[in-house]
Amino acid sequence: MSTQLGFGRLLVAVYWVFAVSASARAIYQLIKEFPEAPVAYSLSAIAAAVYVVATIALSLGIRGRRLALLALGFELAGVLIVGVMSLALPELFAHPSVWSGFGSGYGYVPLILPIVGLIWLWRHRAANS
Repeated sequence: MSTQLGFGRLLVAVYWVFAVSASARAIYQLIKEFPEAPVAYSLSAIAAAVYVVATIALSLGIRGRRLALLALGFELAGVLIVGVMSLALPELFAHPSVWSGFGSGYGYVPLILPIVGLIWLWRHRAANS
């Protein structure tokens, strides 16, 4: 699995943007706003870590395939679980986190991105079989 393919490179680039922006936001939230919504900001920090792991795994190509599948699967499960939590218990989310509301504040990209990544990994695997 080479990230030299056009869509693979784009996918890695998008994950880099999310990894850097989510990490910066999580650091800020943990330092400045944590008491306002500790659950939401802890989850934002976890989201940032998942984006970093997914980005690194996707960047590794075939050597990172298993880790990429695990990270993207965890990311999708996290978006779904936290999305439901944020709808059921909105008081835990004073401000939107990366995954709250199924990523609605981010144009639903946090929900769509792992699905696209998993499909790409699956299709690319099928192409190399």
